[in-house]
Amino acid sequence: MIYLELLWSFFQIGLFSIGGGYAAMPLIEHQVVEIHPWLTMTQFADIMTIAEMTPGPIAINSATFVGIQVAGLPGALVATAGCVLPSCAIVMTLAYVYYRFRNLKMVQGVLAALRPAVVAMIASAGLSLLILSFFGQRSIPADRSGIRYVSVAIFLAAFVILRKWKISPVCVMAGAGVCGALLYSIF
Repeated sequence: MIYLELLWSFFQIGLFSIGGGYAAMPLIEHQVVEIHPWLTMTQFADIMTIAEMTPGPIAINSATFVGIQVAGLPGALVATAGCVLPSCAIVMTLAYVYYRFRNLKMVQGVLAALRPAVVAMIASAGLSLLILSFFGQRSIPADRSGIRYVSVAIFLAAFVILRKWKISPVCVMAGAGVCGALLYSIF
């Protein structure tokens, strides 16, 4: 039964996540934390971090990691397949339609209309992870108590380094991870 639930959950994620892995984060969170309490929010944040750092698409990596966490290797295979199947079918269908009707204004209008929705979904996922990192919970407390100053400092330092010196984001993520491990072991 767990395999069918994994397949169906990640099939839905693969079907409705338009815009890539970052846009899929809220959908993944909804499925694995809220609908099926397979993971806590902290575990979800950890898995999303690992999924971002490993090579490959974030949604596929997260499906694999969630599947392993929930049902071992067979769960990973089922969740990954569930995430990939609708994407393959949709891309093949859209490629056919696009190449056939790419010069129509309506097609160009649909593509232009999807851009703001994708940006909003990515911003939503980023804000959720930022709030979780800064406050250790999914929402900002009314009194703003419990701020994790180490997380805020690492975020600000990484942001400045990325903007000012244009260092590779991979190096900045690795450095932030090392700093976080060191600082959180001290404090």
